[in-house]
Amino acid sequence: MSERAAFFEEHGYLVVPDLLSTAEVGALRHEAADICRGERGAVDGLTPSDDPDDDAVMREYLCIHFPHKISQAMHDALAQPAIVDVLGEVIGPNVKCMQSMLFIKHAGKPGQAWHQDEFFIPTRDRSLAAAWIALDDAVRDNGALWVLPGSHRPGVLWPMAPHDRSDEFDQGHQARDFPFDESGAVLCEVPAGGVVFFSGYLLHRSFRNRSDGFRRALVNHYMSAESLLPWDWDGRLPATRDNRDVVMVRGDDPYEYKGTADLTFPFLRAETPEQRHATQTVF
Repeated sequence: MSERAAFFEEHGYLVVPDLLSTAEVGALRHEAADICRGERGAVDGLTPSDDPDDDAVMREYLCIHFPHKISQAMHDALAQPAIVDVLGEVIGPNVKCMQSMLFIKHAGKPGQAWHQDEFFIPTRDRSLAAAWIALDDAVRDNGALWVLPGSHRPGVLWPMAPHDRSDEFDQGHQARDFPFDESGAVLCEVPAGGVVFFSGYLLHRSFRNRSDGFRRALVNHYMSAESLLPWDWDGRLPATRDNRDVVMVRGDDPYEYKGTADLTFPFLRAETPEQRHATQTVF
């Protein structure tokens, strides 16, 4: 086992700086703006714009789910070679991706309360892992990621409930009743181009952006290709034993004979109770 894989196994997360070049980060930022303009295709809830100012056109939005469905650049980023190398160490030789999320998070935009990604995206072998790609320097003031090291080890999904912290968090629910001391949380400050990898069972959160700029991040979710994916996309899809709306990024797909599907579509993350009710999203 590599040193990086051992750290990930013990603590549930791994911070790796400088995996993307300055040019790669810049290209993804500009692509994010074009997605927000509506130039790459429809995003449910997004209003197209012809504003030539990249920053101005992105300020309105918090997060776009599944940008890889309409953007070749975001699709290519799923299999960025340096990221895939790390995924091979922490997941295994055969890796598939099932979700991408483009966080834009301008000044004043909310964070997310404590949660575990596997609560929403179930795997059969606990292999779910995120690659959280910083497109800006992520620091305390602009809402960088916080993690509870070791909280993945019990393999328990803690109950979720509404929170009363609209001053900090979006309308997603929060994990509760977990036996971990929040004072042990670690702030994952990472420069643009760095990546935070973390387990689907790891408790993590972020706070409101209190800076005057962006905290953009592209977050992709992966798992072992050997595992089936019983994910109904939070009730949007019929119950399934194996959701095949996936992209292989490393190795071989043992279920290739099943083919792949195109079931999901890009949409905006809800920020208010009204938006959450309209989209029925719990991400």
